[in-house]
Amino acid sequence: MKQLVIISGKGGTGKTTIAGSFSYLARDATVADCDVEAPNLHMLMETEDILREDFIGARVAEIDSKKCTRCGLCQEACRFDAIQDFNVNGLACEGCGTCSAVCPEGAVTMKDELTGWNYVSLGEGGRVFSHARLEIGAEGSGKLVTRVRKKALEYDRKDELVIIDGSPGIGCAVIASITGCDAALLVTEPTCSGLEDLKRALSVCDHFGIRAFVCINKYDLNEGMAEEIQNYCLQKGYKMAGRVPYDEKVLEALKAKKPVVLYSGSPAAGAIRKMYKMITGLLEEDGHVNSDS
Repeated sequence: MKQLVIISGKGGTGKTTIAGSFSYLARDATVADCDVEAPNLHMLMETEDILREDFIGARVAEIDSKKCTRCGLCQEACRFDAIQDFNVNGLACEGCGTCSAVCPEGAVTMKDELTGWNYVSLGEGGRVFSHARLEIGAEGSGKLVTRVRKKALEYDRKDELVIIDGSPGIGCAVIASITGCDAALLVTEPTCSGLEDLKRALSVCDHFGIRAFVCINKYDLNEGMAEEIQNYCLQKGYKMAGRVPYDEKVLEALKAKKPVVLYSGSPAAGAIRKMYKMITGLLEEDGHVNSDS
């Protein structure tokens, strides 16, 4: 089984648009949406939920006023200043438990906090789709991403390919998205900031030893910058997977909640199909992946 993760140095580059198209082309693949802070891959997939689980991603201190003698030890021990006037600020509490450990009266306890939900859904032909939703402002995105990937592997039908829509950026959720994957497709835009964001994302892949492919989305909006990005990748030894042109059919597809590869005559769809065949063909070198779509 091969795991291909699709990420970007920042949000809004077209990462999920390409992930949705890849998921359609790889009809027998297991799919996971690991962009838990802003999940939207489900909009491009027709699925039915078969599992929903609460996700406890954090702990928050709670003070029992009946037991508290107001000795002040908890306030002194809290390095995050989360306890003021013997009340806990849940937004400032990091859940370390120090306050509970130093309380001589046992008045401080650590309470689990619901921060999101993970789901497993089934699509056409019984394909597995693992995804999740994190509460706004909640912590623990990396842990939730790890759970999403584990659930995908628990429920998969021994498919030869797992397609992961990863998180943007270079933070904890991205690390959890790419760790252990066979390859990563990095989607960027032809701008100066796009190149800098790409460099940082590539450095994360390098650090974890993940084979990286690069896609320039809407490359024809700034062909000079697209050429600079391509030259950088060639100089550094990164494989250019493809260049996707600006195409109004993409917007039409998104409005219809469909993968753009369903639209015949779409230049973007043609480029994405070509890119999919190239990447899966290269993954075949290390083991069988069905790339006939």
